[in-house]
Amino acid sequence: MQKQNYSYILDFSNVKYYSEIHEIIKKELNFPDFYGRNWDAFWDCLTDMYGEEFNLEVIGLTKLHESLGKEIEKDISKIKEILYRFKHNYDNMFSDLITIKIIDGDFEYYID
Repeated sequence: MQKQNYSYILDFSNVKYYSEIHEIIKKELNFPDFYGRNWDAFWDCLTDMYGEEFNLEVIGLTKLHESLGKEIEKDISKIKEILYRFKHNYDNMFSDLITIKIIDGDFEYYID
């Protein structure tokens, strides 16, 4: 049986309100209706996705800062922290299956 390859894009470039962040996450990652729209729920639903190839592009984190102000910095850091932990959880058992690319304007990097 061939493994599935799941590719996702979280594009925050046009977010104007905080609540849109979790709506984008829920919709684009196909999280269940009971997704709690908070960082603990993001972690819980994300870790349910272990086991298959997982490719994620995160776009527009700087735009979040521009549109929502300095208060969003903690949330941007939390997103990055959760994605880093997701890639390296369980002693890197799934890290070879996970690719996470952050795209901010002309700047691109991978979470390694």
